[in-house]
Amino acid sequence: MTPVKRAIETIIFNSRWLLVPFYLGLVVSLLVLMVKFGRNLFEFVVEVRSQSEADVITGVLGLVDLALTGNLVMIVIFSGYENFVAKISAHEQADWPDWISKVDFSGLKHKLLASIVAIAAVHVLEAFMYLEKNPDTTKLAWMVGIFGVFVVALLIVAIADRISQTGAQH
Repeated sequence: MTPVKRAIETIIFNSRWLLVPFYLGLVVSLLVLMVKFGRNLFEFVVEVRSQSEADVITGVLGLVDLALTGNLVMIVIFSGYENFVAKISAHEQADWPDWISKVDFSGLKHKLLASIVAIAAVHVLEAFMYLEKNPDTTKLAWMVGIFGVFVVALLIVAIADRISQTGAQH
């Protein structure tokens, strides 16, 4: 290998560390989500006595939505770092979840799409809960259609991964 080729490969390989600020930025976005969650939770608890059942359900769904989004960001941070920057030594940390060092790129796709489907489902359910107050059936139809596209995409990715795993085994 020539010194020039070795230098180029070294630069390319070490450029993976340029991703670290992105993951740290996602950690900051988790803090922003936490602040938004806290604010929503506080407002929800303060106003719960004067809210209808539908308002309470949508308030809870909003909190679930933020929690799912936080989970999605965590999956991206851990899996992205593990797959593209450096290995995480999860076995050295007794209280770390097992999945941290076991999510490969295929698993990341599944978890991301599953989280997006769950978040989209929460939004569709919220829109459905307010259908009496805001009868915008066109918007609801679009939301259900987009939700359906996410579900189909998840199924296609799962089937494609299953087929590629079966092909790799043979």
